[in-house]
Amino acid sequence: MKYLFSFLCSLVSIATFASQPIYLRCEHLTNPLGIDTDAPRLTWMLEVEDDRQGTKQTSYQIIIGRDSLDVSKEHGNMWNTGKLNSDAMLTVYNGKKLEPFSRYYWKVIVWNQDSEKESSAVNSFETGMMDIKNWQGAWISDGKDINYKPAPYFRKKFATNKTISSARAYIAVAGLYELYINGQKIGNHRLDPIYTRFDRRNLYVTHDVTSYIQNGENAVGVLLGNGWYNHQSIAVWNFDRAPWRNRPAFCFDLRITYSDGTEEIIRSERDWKTSSGALILNSIYTGEHYDMRLEQDGWSTPSFDDSQWHEVRYRSVPSAVVSAQQLHPIRNVATVPAKSMKKFDENTYVFDFGQNMAGVTQLKVSGEEGTTVKLKHGERLYESGRVDMSNIDVYYRGDKEKDPFQTDILILDGKGENEFMPKFNYKGFRYVEITSDKPIQLSESSLTAYFMHSDVPKVGEIKTSKPLIDRLCRASDNAYLSNLMGYPTDCPQREKNGWTGDGHLAIETALYNFDGITVYEKWLADHRDEQQPNGVLPDIIPTGGWGYGTDNGLDWTSTIAIIPWNLYLFYGDSRPLAECYESIKRYVNYVDRISPGHLTTWGRGDWVPVRARSDKELTSSVYFYVDTKILADAAKIFNKEEDFIYYSALAEKIKNAINNKFLNKETGIYASGSQTELSVPLQWKIVPEDMVAKVTGNLADRVKIEGYHLDVGVLGAKAILNALSENGYAEVAYKVAVQDTYPSWGWWIVNGATTLLENWDLEAERDISDNHMMFGEVSAWFYKGLGGIFPDPQQPGFKHIILRPNFVEGLETFESKHQSPYGEIVSKWSSKKKNITYEVVIPPNSTATLNLPDNVKGEKTILLEAGTHILKFNRIK
Repeated sequence: MKYLFSFLCSLVSIATFASQPIYLRCEHLTNPLGIDTDAPRLTWMLEVEDDRQGTKQTSYQIIIGRDSLDVSKEHGNMWNTGKLNSDAMLTVYNGKKLEPFSRYYWKVIVWNQDSEKESSAVNSFETGMMDIKNWQGAWISDGKDINYKPAPYFRKKFATNKTISSARAYIAVAGLYELYINGQKIGNHRLDPIYTRFDRRNLYVTHDVTSYIQNGENAVGVLLGNGWYNHQSIAVWNFDRAPWRNRPAFCFDLRITYSDGTEEIIRSERDWKTSSGALILNSIYTGEHYDMRLEQDGWSTPSFDDSQWHEVRYRSVPSAVVSAQQLHPIRNVATVPAKSMKKFDENTYVFDFGQNMAGVTQLKVSGEEGTTVKLKHGERLYESGRVDMSNIDVYYRGDKEKDPFQTDILILDGKGENEFMPKFNYKGFRYVEITSDKPIQLSESSLTAYFMHSDVPKVGEIKTSKPLIDRLCRASDNAYLSNLMGYPTDCPQREKNGWTGDGHLAIETALYNFDGITVYEKWLADHRDEQQPNGVLPDIIPTGGWGYGTDNGLDWTSTIAIIPWNLYLFYGDSRPLAECYESIKRYVNYVDRISPGHLTTWGRGDWVPVRARSDKELTSSVYFYVDTKILADAAKIFNKEEDFIYYSALAEKIKNAINNKFLNKETGIYASGSQTELSVPLQWKIVPEDMVAKVTGNLADRVKIEGYHLDVGVLGAKAILNALSENGYAEVAYKVAVQDTYPSWGWWIVNGATTLLENWDLEAERDISDNHMMFGEVSAWFYKGLGGIFPDPQQPGFKHIILRPNFVEGLETFESKHQSPYGEIVSKWSSKKKNITYEVVIPPNSTATLNLPDNVKGEKTILLEAGTHILKFNRIK
């Protein structure tokens, strides 16, 4: 497995020095194309060549200009900060006005504590449209209605007769697309552009196509898919009734810059032509149908005869906002060969890929012309060995014969080997059943799976002496990535919905393990697009209308506050929080208006519990407090003094109301005393300081009575391990985390799960997706509860690291790594009898405070500077 830091060094080819700036990023991306912001964020790290401790940046200088050679010589005509006495490694551009369609080069110079000066390599960023008014192309479509099944193909011929310096393709699509130039597919992205609230925001993508343009005749081709824009399949979520629904359309500008300085724009207009082709049905939700007999070879090449193609039609702009897609794209990230194949007869085969995943399969098959081949994807098998979809097709309401769920249909052309992989769909699966109406011959190598997801860099790793933990963390990673498609989803098969609760319950697991800020910034923009004027949010985002019900409350839609707050903690970047500030405020104010006693039942409650039912008024009111406290803290950060005073007081009133109603101060029990009812107030700091020990003791006793098993739903699963380990019961939390009998996380793993599940009960009859992320907090807990790695809200982004490791019995070795904005943090320990060896790595320009648990001898608080530290302790029995 590659980790982010392992490839950072490959980004610079020059020699490293004492404290050289590396991994320069603009808008949290490396050398991005087509950014739209006029004040991009710039970040960097320091690399240290030796083991010196205490390395820090004391000053920096940023130089930005249009000429890379000038910038390399420390001259910049756009922005030169001069030497600034600052240890900041995130700043916002504040130079001359950035122009659209322009490349800018930049570098960073830093001075360390010894006044040594070192310079980064020259990096770049390139602006895109910057304004919707800069588009030259028209929005065009093929004029068919929303029920027409075949996908539209488009093409345009053009000629170039001068030497090309650069060429950029800008394409905005309502729907999905693949772009071709001279017969070649452009880029390796999948499912572009990412799903948005299409009537309020559309995204465009920028491609560098310089190498694809040839001197003389050229052709550009565009194939459009329905995606979530024109949802033809029917499900209970009313995708087909979305207010934006229409036939897919696009706008395209190809900007060619010649070596003589002149420019030419090839734009989408009525001189393009359109036709249907081999893609006869495509649904993001069900599958694709592809007729190889209808392929038009060479359709995107200049020599193709398009005399039988048709005129295009103008379309209005789908929304007032057409902005750049600035995130890590979806890709076919991993190739997964089949582990086994079972042949039932010459018409029926079942493939097992050995792991659950989101993605697509690629089939290579030969057969008689007209042979229909069906590829049914599922997570389970019947006892017969055939694919069982009964756990995932329950909400599908379409025609299961003409448009079967999670099934691709391929019609062969009889001309040798046909190769097929869906273009505008993905599925959740481990098994694939292939059936045909005429005999075909397949082998294990005939079908290949591709694990498809947002290609976010891996920034975390857990390694231990206990295989169950490592397998559980891998399953968590698989589930998280399976549910990251430009926005976090609940499951990659049954729904593919952006459930808000699943998103915020897994946010710490997400950010400890993956560099996901670009995806979450996009999703927060979706939140702001969806929010009603009164502050209400739906509990799936984006949505075509479903989700504004009676339960879309605090325990789910607190994403609007919890996610930007966690981005602030993990990245030290306040922009997402600032952009969401007014939305959080409207949200909190709405809840305050409907909650005169500062208590509320608005929410879904502790979803999918084992047995115990927890009081919804308690849990929803806790999240009311959480959001209000975040709002007050954000007000302080942004110097909004009146808001800070008001919302701090409101948070205190909510806390008091919760404790007055639900806390029995004599017994230390909240409500009925369920695991969730005790752990949620502890996790979110509701419990009065003088009652923490008693409440936590009650929780620990409750867990012990249950045999260290869980009796929680999603809210309790988020809270219970943290509530225990952060309040003196790390040993109890550990026993819960590694429990391997029902009900527990480990029970899934020992029963063969390769992803996290939706239900603790393997025999449950509903809520039984086998690839769900809502119980995913356990992975984050290993970083926190055992590694003890926490961001400091006072110095966020791990500028200062709070270390609270727990050296639990029964685990010989433990190692956690997290690539922070300052570099890699390592918290690693080994235990042998009473002897503990603790190794910690603090990245350059950071510091840490180590708080040791009560079960070791010695100083309990140790200040650490940047560098590697090896400490030895004796355990107290």
